[in-house]
Amino acid sequence: MLNVMLTGVGGQGIVLAAKVLAQAAQEKGWHVRTAETIGMAQRGGSVVSHVRMGNDGEEVFSPLIAEETADMIIAFEPAEGARVLPYLSSDGVLVTAETAIQPVTAALATNPYRGSDVIDRLYAMFEVGSNRLVVVPDEWVLDQLGNRKALNTVLLASAIATGRLPLSIDDLRAAIKACVKPQFVDMNLEAIDIAVG
Repeated sequence: MLNVMLTGVGGQGIVLAAKVLAQAAQEKGWHVRTAETIGMAQRGGSVVSHVRMGNDGEEVFSPLIAEETADMIIAFEPAEGARVLPYLSSDGVLVTAETAIQPVTAALATNPYRGSDVIDRLYAMFEVGSNRLVVVPDEWVLDQLGNRKALNTVLLASAIATGRLPLSIDDLRAAIKACVKPQFVDMNLEAIDIAVG
């Protein structure tokens, strides 16, 4: 059983990324369940998607991931990744975007929110050399692509590239073709190439 949690803020493509990941798993014949906690996502609020995959042939009965059982967390925003860390298993991997998104409350505060501060704390939490924390230079990758809309694909490709999920980049490409609107497929395939290139 593989448990993958995706988290970020509304509008980052988290729900689509979960759908793509589930599609890739289903194409391998795995039983999959997904669920989303969306809340005030349309206002920039937190979004969390749960993807549970029976990669050893087991049936998945519940879509929700329990605390300390996520094999991987894919965070589209560093603070959102830190927020769901209690769900990560003791040997799980956190893949996070480097770029922070300022919440309204931070914009009004006297001390600004810096994504680099969260990243520094995450580095301090994970054992050096453990390969359990992957910080993706998303701004650089997306500048190469020329479109920030492919952040979800960049993070999925980076997650698969860790080797911690029994999925391949070709599985991701096929799932993109099945789930993404035709006019955006080529852009997302290019995003994969840049992310793992």
